[in-house]
Amino acid sequence: MKILVLGGDGFCGWPTSLHLSDKGHDVVIVDNLSRRQIDVLLEVQSLTPIASVTERLMTWRELTGKKIDFEFLDVAKDYSGLLTILKKHQPDAIVHFAEQRAAPYSMKSSMTKRYTVNNNVNATHNLLCALVESGTDAHVVHLGTMGVYGYGWFGSAPIPEGYLSIKVDTPEGEIAREVLHPANPGSVYHMTKTLDQLILAFYAKNDGIRVTDLHQGIVWGTQTSQTSLDEKLINRFDYDGDYGTVLNRFLMQAAIKYPLTVHGSGGQTRAFIHIRDTVRCIELAIAHPPRRGERPVIFNQVTEIFQVKELANLIAKVTGAKIEHLPNPRFEAAENQLAVDNNHFLNLGLNPTTLSQGLLAEVRDITNKYAHRIDRSKIPAKSEWRQGQLHNLAKPRAKKANSHNKAKKLSTTTKL
Repeated sequence: MKILVLGGDGFCGWPTSLHLSDKGHDVVIVDNLSRRQIDVLLEVQSLTPIASVTERLMTWRELTGKKIDFEFLDVAKDYSGLLTILKKHQPDAIVHFAEQRAAPYSMKSSMTKRYTVNNNVNATHNLLCALVESGTDAHVVHLGTMGVYGYGWFGSAPIPEGYLSIKVDTPEGEIAREVLHPANPGSVYHMTKTLDQLILAFYAKNDGIRVTDLHQGIVWGTQTSQTSLDEKLINRFDYDGDYGTVLNRFLMQAAIKYPLTVHGSGGQTRAFIHIRDTVRCIELAIAHPPRRGERPVIFNQVTEIFQVKELANLIAKVTGAKIEHLPNPRFEAAENQLAVDNNHFLNLGLNPTTLSQGLLAEVRDITNKYAHRIDRSKIPAKSEWRQGQLHNLAKPRAKKANSHNKAKKLSTTTKL
């Protein structure tokens, strides 16, 4: 297949591009290298040394004989350029990673909030408009996030894959429907992904665009079998407070004898997936497109669920690292329950990569090898969710004795 990977130079996009190329697909990366530019703005670099795009692609071709083309383009701004690329390459599938992916960065300032909205929403809408205008019948595989569902308000009921079954009482009787699961974003980044959902659903309904939306959990790990072939192919390893994901940060901190930074109680429960499974899930999604005219197919792209403090205790036990509890810069519940339905990918044959000491050692070895590249001043998470008057929203309200206010458990079939 001819596959465009928008944002193919990034943390998920790069290993996905190599994986798809390795599987025999004709891959074209479309990227404006904005993630590299953000490193410059934040004055931080990936723990792993990242070669230039040209070096990466030349090394891949030298090692495998497979060619990946590169198109420099800002999908959010250069609509005419996007049209040209679609007409030139006539892709069968498009993997859409071309969005600012970090929740903390999206909450850092008014500038990063506006950038995240302008970039993410425009990129998605430009892509769909360009597909319609150019007459390109390509399957869009969009990387969403589990964060669109929010955390904590559904109790122990499993989060369904994108759609919630409801029953509505009407004068004619009870009507059953499936609707997009109610969105409850916790950051500007997550908010853009909820907007993506609506945009994707509209173009699927109105213009017959074939869409698969992947609500992915927190990615950990760094290497895939392809990126580990040569240091010039190595994937990103972000450890800073804005872009570093929690498990990778813990392993990095342990490697340099820095206390494991648990924000708040550590009772936040999150869904996780290894980068190896990310690329496999993309491949499976591409191989099973919806039919034209169908609503978007939504998969929960997760394999395991952990509390943050569970991860910290596991890393501390393996490495002897100390744990330090710090104030939580995020505006979120101290603890939450989380259960997730991920049957779609399991039914398609995904064999999940689960957390093991072997894989932890793989990441630990990388952090040990490149520990000299760490800037300790960039480790703390400093981007505040609550600014100014928003701090007042974090104060708990007084509880009323009225039993009417007691929380009710949600089930995946809800009566309205």
